[in-house]
Amino acid sequence: MAMYRLSHGRRLLCCGHSYLSIALSGINPPPTSNQSNNFLHSLLDAPNFFEFTLRNSSSRHQFYNSFHLIRPFGVYQTLFGNSHISTLASKENEQKPKNNGSSKPDQSWIDVYLPQKARPYAHLARIDKPIGTWLLAWPCMWSITMAAVPATLPDFKMMALFGSGALLLRGAGCTINDLLDQDIDRKVERTRSRPVASGILTPFQGLCFLAFQLSLGLGVLLQLNNFSRVLGASSLLLVFSYPFMKRLTFWPQAYLGLTFNWGALLGWAAVRGSLDPAIVLPLYASGVFWTLVYDTIYAHQDKEDDVRVGVKSTALRFGDSTKEWITGFGIACIGSLAFSGFNANLGWPYYAFLIGASGQLGWQILTVDLSSRADCNRKFVSNKWFGALVFTGILLGRLFP
Repeated sequence: MAMYRLSHGRRLLCCGHSYLSIALSGINPPPTSNQSNNFLHSLLDAPNFFEFTLRNSSSRHQFYNSFHLIRPFGVYQTLFGNSHISTLASKENEQKPKNNGSSKPDQSWIDVYLPQKARPYAHLARIDKPIGTWLLAWPCMWSITMAAVPATLPDFKMMALFGSGALLLRGAGCTINDLLDQDIDRKVERTRSRPVASGILTPFQGLCFLAFQLSLGLGVLLQLNNFSRVLGASSLLLVFSYPFMKRLTFWPQAYLGLTFNWGALLGWAAVRGSLDPAIVLPLYASGVFWTLVYDTIYAHQDKEDDVRVGVKSTALRFGDSTKEWITGFGIACIGSLAFSGFNANLGWPYYAFLIGASGQLGWQILTVDLSSRADCNRKFVSNKWFGALVFTGILLGRLFP
């Protein structure tokens, strides 16, 4: 059957050649054989000249041929049921939209629901990518819940304030990063479409938006006690200096850990009005080690671009030894969490959930494909569940001491 269909396909292509020969014969003077062939080949090099569709009827020996002109010039396309015979030119044209479209950012709910003028600012703050907010908020929630009086629920008003603050500070951090890294972002495939790097927003517009975000963040900070205000404001030194670290050291992920987990100190201070080093310092350290795990995995997405551009990361520093390094960081993270919980007198549910969190972190490290950008991103995003497991353990450990 396949040979039978193929023979009809060849016959159909031959008919097409004869059709062109008849058309060319009407030219006065008629072209030579070589001219005809050259003209035919030039037509075949252009896309979508004719499309031939050959459909098999209920009888094996009867076929229905549909022939229609799509454009004045193009190539033959012959369809035999599920088989597709086309010229190389048509294949190249089919691939062009895919290649051209690969660099365009995926459409998010921002592009559907927000007014057009607000969309670049929403993209600048990454509000359509909540994982960054989760990673910033979880250490705050751990600390606030750990600071609660035993057998009582945490302060929900305080948690709401810190949730709002995490959203604002994360957005401000993204804005600062994009303003300072716009030249680098233009050279990296994953970041070249960001609003400032692509020119959708000017640096001045970005600065104005940053001032707006920080003003809202200040309104949240002023709701806290004086000690927390000073402690919270000091974190801005880390936020503003972090983007420079990738130019100076192979350990920007460690610096990000110091920045992103400041809430482990601030949450306790907001509830208690002071710091208890035996509890908050191991909690803070656990967050830093956790960040070294997830952000090293994340950095493997850009390692080729980082080498070309000339920026540094732990992904480049560790190379083929990455899994050994992040395994060590994961163990240090779980150990620090256990030590902090022990000093805070948390009950047994905390340790049960800590075992579950250890399994989640171990699953990330063991199964991540560091050569796959998609898998690195999946493992990175999954860290919201690690944070949720630790939070649930602290909550139940505080309720049932």
